[in-house]
Amino acid sequence: MAKPRPPRRNGFYRDDTVGSILNKLPPEAKIWVESLPWHQRRYVLSLCHLMCAASPEVQAEFLDNYTADGLVSRKLEDKETEQRVRDYLKEFRIATELDAGVLRRYIRQFYVHSAQDARRQPDLYLESALRLVFSTEERNNVFSYVLGFELLKMMFRMSWYQHEKLYRLQRNQDDFIATYIKPIQYAHRVNSIVVPKDEGVFFARRNYFVQEPEIPEKRLIELVMATFTTDVVSNFGFSLMRHPNSLIFDYDHIFDLEQDVIFDLNATE
Repeated sequence: MAKPRPPRRNGFYRDDTVGSILNKLPPEAKIWVESLPWHQRRYVLSLCHLMCAASPEVQAEFLDNYTADGLVSRKLEDKETEQRVRDYLKEFRIATELDAGVLRRYIRQFYVHSAQDARRQPDLYLESALRLVFSTEERNNVFSYVLGFELLKMMFRMSWYQHEKLYRLQRNQDDFIATYIKPIQYAHRVNSIVVPKDEGVFFARRNYFVQEPEIPEKRLIELVMATFTTDVVSNFGFSLMRHPNSLIFDYDHIFDLEQDVIFDLNATE
């Protein structure tokens, strides 16, 4: 029977050696670190110390300043994935233009969002950020994050009646409601964006049920980041990139103003 490993400490197991830590680096990075003379190794150690001691927010700011431009240039080379995201945004009639500036802001936002998540799992933040820098697969997830975030922004601006029409289109309605609709509507409530009155009286629902929330862009971004983790956002976009029918969407049906007016008129009778 294998002997269990000792508990983790600062992200590593206590029996990790210097050699095993270096072996976790990409081969080019390992060769470079081992080739440094002592006075340059001190600089690496100082940077490691500062990063470990910094708060997740400071780590996010540093990584943004140090890596985002390079990541943007690499992302723009992935024309196929970029075009797929553009096509999806067009299909959902989302006006966001996927250019270098938008990608740059989204990469910074990803770091900040991850820093928020790190309050729940601080050992995983820097690890996930480094994967984003070194892994092509993780960098591809940036596009999934962008797509997922844009969809959630759209859903935050929907009325509860539009939420109902959206979730009724889905194959797994219960899962969709629990994962996306309930958290959004809870955020609407606690932030006084939608204030239900006389919920138990069907015809009284017109006061809030058909009202499309008006949320400024900056506040909207804050709400999505506070409501959903980076994993939920990325997985939402990734599921659509992998299976186009994972989200069934009918814009004309969901945003049919004429249908909403009929609902509202019936509610006044």
